[in-house]
Amino acid sequence: MAKCSSCGSTILLGGKTVGNLRFCNDKCMREGQFLALAKNVPEEAVLQRVSEVFNGNCPLCGGRGPVDVHKSYKVWSAVFLTSWSTNPVISCRSCARKKQIGNLFFSGVFGWWGFPWGLLLTPVQVTRNLVACVSEPSTGKPSELLQSFARRSLAAEASMHSVPPVIRH
Repeated sequence: MAKCSSCGSTILLGGKTVGNLRFCNDKCMREGQFLALAKNVPEEAVLQRVSEVFNGNCPLCGGRGPVDVHKSYKVWSAVFLTSWSTNPVISCRSCARKKQIGNLFFSGVFGWWGFPWGLLLTPVQVTRNLVACVSEPSTGKPSELLQSFARRSLAAEASMHSVPPVIRH
């Protein structure tokens, strides 16, 4: 199965393709515009940003870290329409669990009502949230996904500070 070039989520169906990059949705495709720039960000800058985020306070609750990227999963359906998503959030583990539990209940209530995808994807997304809630981070160090987010964030900041070319007529 394909992986999103932006958030690393598995793409079950659909997705967006730009050149040789594949994205799970429009949001990831927009964020993916910085992937090429991100390759040029110095490794020292990435490591410094990752350390600041990982060892800093949670951006959601202000509590102590470690702060990392955590995913929650959501699905909702209405008759023949089903929408599902993976939602990465940079937060402490406690805030991540709250999001995962919230999306677990949301999906459990609103996911079933579509045919056929709601019936098929609701157990998948509910299970993914359950696993994410009970699993602990495998190491005491920042994830690769946090490094990827930091790299793209630095690339986005650099592109905002660059001067656009002057167009002469």
